[in-house]
Amino acid sequence: MTVLRLKPGREKSLLNHHPWVFSGAVDSISGHADSGQTVDIVSAKGVWLAKGAFSPQSQIIARVWTFTSDGDITPEFFRRRIQQAVHFRKLSGHFLNGTACRIIHAESDGLPGITVDKYGDYLVCQFLSAGAEFWKGDIVRILEDAVPCKGIYERSDAAVRKKEGLCLCSGVLSGATPPDRIQIQEGALRFWVDVLRGHKTGFYLDQRENRELLPVFCDNAEVLNCFAYTDAFGLAAASGGAADVIQMEASADMLALAREQAVLNRLDTDRIHYMAEDVFQALRMFRDSRRCFDVIVLDPPKFAESQKQLPGACRGYKDINLLAFKLLKPGGVLFTFSCSGLMPPDLFQKIVADAALDAGCDAQIVRRLYQASDHPTALAFPEGTYLKGLVCRVPS
Repeated sequence: MTVLRLKPGREKSLLNHHPWVFSGAVDSISGHADSGQTVDIVSAKGVWLAKGAFSPQSQIIARVWTFTSDGDITPEFFRRRIQQAVHFRKLSGHFLNGTACRIIHAESDGLPGITVDKYGDYLVCQFLSAGAEFWKGDIVRILEDAVPCKGIYERSDAAVRKKEGLCLCSGVLSGATPPDRIQIQEGALRFWVDVLRGHKTGFYLDQRENRELLPVFCDNAEVLNCFAYTDAFGLAAASGGAADVIQMEASADMLALAREQAVLNRLDTDRIHYMAEDVFQALRMFRDSRRCFDVIVLDPPKFAESQKQLPGACRGYKDINLLAFKLLKPGGVLFTFSCSGLMPPDLFQKIVADAALDAGCDAQIVRRLYQASDHPTALAFPEGTYLKGLVCRVPS
C-alpha cells in the first residue's frame, strides 16, 4: 500500500475529519499508486490517520474515503455509502416532494468528487476527482441497484476535472439516453430540465427551498430576476402574484427555454418580460434611467474558482449588490446569493453590508439562506455549505 506521510504538525485537519490533504502538507510518499488508487495517510510520527484517493496532479493530493482503519475501499464500501445517502433522501421525503433531488452530495455524503442528481426516471452524475473516476464503473452498477431508473447519464464536463488530470466527458453510462428535456415538479410549479446541455447537471436543485420562500414577498410586486438561467426564481415570483417580472440572462438560448417554462405553468405571460443582457451593464442602465423594483433576485454564477480569484469575486459581488440596493424601492427586498465555496459567509455579509452603506441604505437582514436540505453539509467539512444567501429589506 502506498503511504503518504505528512509533515510535522500537519495532521490536525485529518484528526478533525476534514477530508482533504493538500500536497504542501505531505512530507514523503512511499510506494507507488496510480491516480485514483487508495493510499494510507499517516502522521509525521507514522500514526495512521485515514485512507484516501490519490490524485498526484492536484493541489488536493488525497481525498479521504474513510477515517476508519478496519476495512478496505472496495465496491462494498461504496454500496454502503450510496445506500445511506439514498435512505436519507427517502426518509426526508425528497423522493416524494417533486420529481427531482440530489442523491449524493460529494464530500458531505462521504463520497468526495461524486455528485448524483435524480430527474424523474434518470440519474445525472458528475465524477470530478481522480478517486471518483477510478471507481466510476462500480459506482454506476451500485446506483442501478440502489435507485431504479431508465438511464444514468454523465455530466463530468466541469473544468475542475482538469486540475485532477482528467479530461472532460459526458454521455450515457447505463440504460437509455435522457430525452432532450425532462419535466420535473417543484411544489406547484413544473420545469423543463435539459440534462444534456444545461448548466452542471441541468438545474439548480440547491435553490429549491429559497424559491419556495420568494413568493411571500411578491404579491403585486415589480420583480427583477438577475442571472435568470431558465427562469425558476422568476416563475416562483409570478406564481406569488407579482405584477411584473423581468427575467435577465445573458444567454438567449436559456431565455428561450424560460419562455416555455411560463407557458408550461399557464402563467400570465403578459406579466413576464425577458432581457438577454449582461447583468452588470443592464443594472447600470436601470440605475441611470431611475427604474426601481420591489424585489430583486441576484443569483450569479460562481465568481471564484480559486483563492487567487477571490479578491476579484469580492469586487464583483460588491458591484452588483451596490447597484441592486440603488434600484430597490423603499420597503423593497433583495434576495442575494453567492455559490462560490471559497466565499466565507461572514465575508459575503460584509460585502453586502458595504454595498448597502455605499448605496445609502440602512438595510436589514430578514433571512439567511442556504442550499436545500438534500445538499447536506458534513460538520467537519464547512466548505460543503457553498451556497449562502441573504434576504435584505430596505426600510420604508
